[in-house]
Amino acid sequence: MTTAIQPQATFDAQILAALEKLAPAEQRVARFFVDQKQAVLLSSAAQIAELAGASDATVVRTARALGFESLSALRAALLSELTGTPSPGNRLERTLAETDGDAAGALHHVIGIHESVLDVLRRPEIAASFERAIDILAGATRRYVFGIGPSGAMADYASLQFNRIGLPTSALSASGVALADRLLWLSKGDTVLMMAYAPLYREVEVVLDQANRHDVPVILISDNLGPLVADKVMEIIPVPRGKADHLAMHGGTMVLIEAMIVGLAGRCRETAFDSLDQLSVLRGSIDKAWSKRGTKKKK
Repeated sequence: MTTAIQPQATFDAQILAALEKLAPAEQRVARFFVDQKQAVLLSSAAQIAELAGASDATVVRTARALGFESLSALRAALLSELTGTPSPGNRLERTLAETDGDAAGALHHVIGIHESVLDVLRRPEIAASFERAIDILAGATRRYVFGIGPSGAMADYASLQFNRIGLPTSALSASGVALADRLLWLSKGDTVLMMAYAPLYREVEVVLDQANRHDVPVILISDNLGPLVADKVMEIIPVPRGKADHLAMHGGTMVLIEAMIVGLAGRCRETAFDSLDQLSVLRGSIDKAWSKRGTKKKK
């Protein structure tokens, strides 16, 4: 008689099955692993300890007590599960289950999610990473902004706004072989701002390989791809996209992009004002009503 192969326990099931065997402080950390998956992926052991109300040692000890060799191994298992095969429909179903079933409930639910994302963006380590990213972007000869799917629209938006403030930028928002044409002129002195998420798509691999070939620094905005490509990027800004296994939401990424527009304009002030004045002149040549508008350079 053939013995049926039992399916591997899910991340949540593995933790919940071991919960009763843990000490109270370890139980608190274990529940944090289940309830705050994004924070587990994005935070250090010290940050997890602070958020869960425990010590660094308790966080590491809990991971081992749950059957993982280390906190890194626990993160790897969690990442593997989160980047598996939940369908868009399943993600939407989980999201809707947390609303009150009406439009107002959906509004309040989404606002709450974005408030939690903004709390992450306020962390000192995110600010430090953002500052380094601005340095890289401001110092580049040309910027390339990569994003496909929903991120493609944000890549186009960022490219347009960077160009408006006088910073030559191209959007890498095409997928498939069309991406090759946009990558053709990537060269040393440029930089790539990448919005990408696990699993590791072929387009992402090609952009990273091409950047590495030309010694072009890459700034990655992602909530889950960082561990897979950390050796190929210069800076990672871990912006959450809502709740794990729920509908992906990009409000936090848009906030970050708009902060980059303002940060770069402040860093390249004269260039930004000169470019916006030229934009007004060009608009005035098309529509005379625009000639009465313009920018005023602040001293």
